[in-house]
Amino acid sequence: MTEESQLLARADEVLPNIIYLLPIAARPFFPGQGVPLLMDARHWAPTLKAIRESNSDLIGLVLTADDEAEKTTTKAMYRVGTVGRIHKVHEVDGQLQVLVECLQRFRIEKYISANPPYIARVDYLREPSGKLTKDIKAYALAIVNTIKELLPLNPLLQEELRFFLDRFGPENPSLLADFATGLTSASKQEQQEVLETVELLPRMEKVLALLSKELDLARSQQKIRDTVEEHMDAQQREFFLREQLKVIQQELGISKDDRTADIDKYRERMAKLDLSEEAKERVEEELDKLSILEPSSAEYNVTRSYLDWITQLPWGIESDDNLDLAHARKVLDRDHFGLEDVKARILEFLALGIQRGEIKGSMILLVGPPGVGKTSIGKSVAEAMNRKFYRFSLGGMRDEAEIKGHRRTYVGAMPGKFIQALKTAGTQNPAIMLDEIDKIGASFQGDPASALLEVLDPEQNAEFLDHYLDLRFDLSETLFICTANQLDTIPGPLLDRMEVIQLSGYITEDKLQIARRFLLPKQIKSAGLKRGQIKINTPVMRRIIQDYARDAGVRRLDKQLAKIVRKAVVKMLEGAKPPIEITQDNLKDYLGPAVFSDERKLSGPGVVTGLAWTSMGGATLSIEAVHTHSFTRGFKLTGQLGDVMKESAEIAYGFVVSHAEQFGIAPEFFEKSFIHLHVPAGATPKDGPSAGVTMASALLSLALNKPVRNIAMTGELTLTGEVFPVGGIREKVIAARRVGIRELILPADNKGDWEEIPAHIRKGIRVHFATTYSDVLPLLFSKGRKRGA
Repeated sequence: MTEESQLLARADEVLPNIIYLLPIAARPFFPGQGVPLLMDARHWAPTLKAIRESNSDLIGLVLTADDEAEKTTTKAMYRVGTVGRIHKVHEVDGQLQVLVECLQRFRIEKYISANPPYIARVDYLREPSGKLTKDIKAYALAIVNTIKELLPLNPLLQEELRFFLDRFGPENPSLLADFATGLTSASKQEQQEVLETVELLPRMEKVLALLSKELDLARSQQKIRDTVEEHMDAQQREFFLREQLKVIQQELGISKDDRTADIDKYRERMAKLDLSEEAKERVEEELDKLSILEPSSAEYNVTRSYLDWITQLPWGIESDDNLDLAHARKVLDRDHFGLEDVKARILEFLALGIQRGEIKGSMILLVGPPGVGKTSIGKSVAEAMNRKFYRFSLGGMRDEAEIKGHRRTYVGAMPGKFIQALKTAGTQNPAIMLDEIDKIGASFQGDPASALLEVLDPEQNAEFLDHYLDLRFDLSETLFICTANQLDTIPGPLLDRMEVIQLSGYITEDKLQIARRFLLPKQIKSAGLKRGQIKINTPVMRRIIQDYARDAGVRRLDKQLAKIVRKAVVKMLEGAKPPIEITQDNLKDYLGPAVFSDERKLSGPGVVTGLAWTSMGGATLSIEAVHTHSFTRGFKLTGQLGDVMKESAEIAYGFVVSHAEQFGIAPEFFEKSFIHLHVPAGATPKDGPSAGVTMASALLSLALNKPVRNIAMTGELTLTGEVFPVGGIREKVIAARRVGIRELILPADNKGDWEEIPAHIRKGIRVHFATTYSDVLPLLFSKGRKRGA
């Protein structure tokens, strides 16, 4: 044994039983180790001072379960520690650097001071001695061999092993076990277990287990490191080979590097475009920047994307307009049946452009219920003019950056929808359809409707500024076609910039022809069938329209025909031989019960039919008034009426009461009557200034106890009996025709709206025009002869 190991072996003979304690939070220390400690001077200086004043250089190192030694208590300290001799103390920047030589294990018997500086009575644990058994030798050899396997995997262990061999011999298994434990990255609890195990053989068993775990971990780390290095080596090799290949190709003139190739590509694109002076200067600036940037840098990719957008826009590229009015008429008639007034307005619009020699600075707004063909009309207009067509929806758009683009400072910035549309169309004068412009929104991200003003204003869009491009681009050659279901939600300044064309919907005869010419052949073709394999005669088609697709458009009708075709195909595949004929008897098998039924003819005193406009088209509106009781006087409204309609009801009630004597109503009727006025379909909200005349007529019919004839009416009423004009006359006339009402009362000021309705819709309908309510009164209970049309 060496001299130092002999000193350790007999240390218990000279070591004191009362020592100062220093709690350690990181890991325990073992006999035979030289330990450098770094401690907080403010906290532990009193302990070291007390040791120095006691003429001792010994201190007990005890592991604590707490994470911070400064905050620990005696309850958190383990009972077994290591006594050490202090060799050197040095203070730097408030930290104590202490070198301690660990000597002997001890067990705490009793705490003399439970607060810093800690003092305890200890009992030293004698190290095993005597002749080494075969098992101990075998474990010692296994520990040494495991350490040897660890050395190539962790070269840092070589210095520690050399330090151990310089001080102790490998034939000392106790110190070997303690030293091996310090080499591992085991948890402090596992190392403390080794420290507390005094018997040599169990201690060596634990140490060998810890070393085996450390070896497995080191091998896994080495495997990962080798895999990463192998991958990196392959990448580096490939990179150097590619760089060499590029240099060789450049020397031979075979190819160019990425930067040069990009710059040449953009210059080739520029040569084909008629860029503005501003755009040319900007492109040159960006190309100069691109020439000095590294292709691997993020700024290079940003600049490259910007140049891609600029050089792919159709600067100065325009398609030739087809200025043939006969061709335009042919395309519109081919794609759309009916809508003669709409097609006439579009032809007038095109004729002005043809007369000028160019169609420029134009915005069309197609307004009508869903399914009447707004989008398809826009496509037909683009085809008639031989222009590229691009469509996008504004419904629900809340970010103005969708219109004017994002600034390039943002990650993932892109131009707005209009610049994207021009890039896709490839011309500077496409037809761009803005669908659902009435459903555009606003949020904290901006107001897209306001951003559209610059796009749709002919005075501004010649110099449209997209935030991403930050360049002026000419949109004045673009034809904008917008669609909407209603005008109410479109901001006034935006609406003022557009040419409004109303599409009111189709009557049954129109739908019949559309189904025959367009919808049914399309569904048969899409199902892979031949013409004539499915037969639907005119009476059945008319019933489909009236019972299953009565709304203003033809979208529902198209879906019902698709349903019929699908079921017919199933029958054919199950063995039925074509043609499959749809009859009145089997129609229900294909479409189920009727979706629409004939509106119930409400009759009797106090019941009058009104006409209403909705975003889905026109509708008839029954209004009922009843005398509830005579306990008190009053007036009640039901039917989910809006504020405007409630005011109309109050005005109608006031008008009829104030003119009761003139109308021949018994004086005591309103004095003692509680009247309830109701608009059926109470689950449906209703509002609008067009039911005043109807409500007054219902109250008058109730008071006189006379039923009103089969006549429908619309118009707003004042307290003095004046009948004011209302909107949606065409939709209301179509709704009356749809339910079989052939006599109407309209405001006299709407006579022009009536005359604009196509003749085939007006045919068979008798209209009376009213200026005041005195014109309405003679028409309610007997056939009117005045003001007829």
